[in-house]
Amino acid sequence: MDASIKNNITISILHMHILNQPIIKTLYHTVFVTSSEAELFAIRCGINQAFSKKNIFKIIVSTDSIYIAKKIFDPSSYPFQIQAMAILKDICQFFSRDLYNLIEFWKCPSHLNWHLYKAVNLEMKVSNPIPVYLCKTS
Repeated sequence: MDASIKNNITISILHMHILNQPIIKTLYHTVFVTSSEAELFAIRCGINQAFSKKNIFKIIVSTDSIYIAKKIFDPSSYPFQIQAMAILKDICQFFSRDLYNLIEFWKCPSHLNWHLYKAVNLEMKVSNPIPVYLCKTS
């Protein structure tokens, strides 16, 4: 997953794979949010997508923004409380389904050139969102 801001529009892209096979790609555009909020939203959507699949016992969230992922577990981080609480609720439901379920957060810096991250990052760079309401982005 990755998020960035271009022309006052935040873009969040998430690719989901099961056993290295791509199964879901989501792309979100929004205005007036920070890239940190978009990263948390992408994590939340990814976790929700994984929960919707049957026989998922292990979720690995790989992100170049592990600092933001840590905010999920920091209740004192007021700006991210809404997203963090929603993610924690989903995580609790995931663990209540089976005590052996597992979620891991992997830091994947862009300089490692991991092929899956590069694909998302490249897609992010070539994306050219067009504001729907031009008067609201000025």
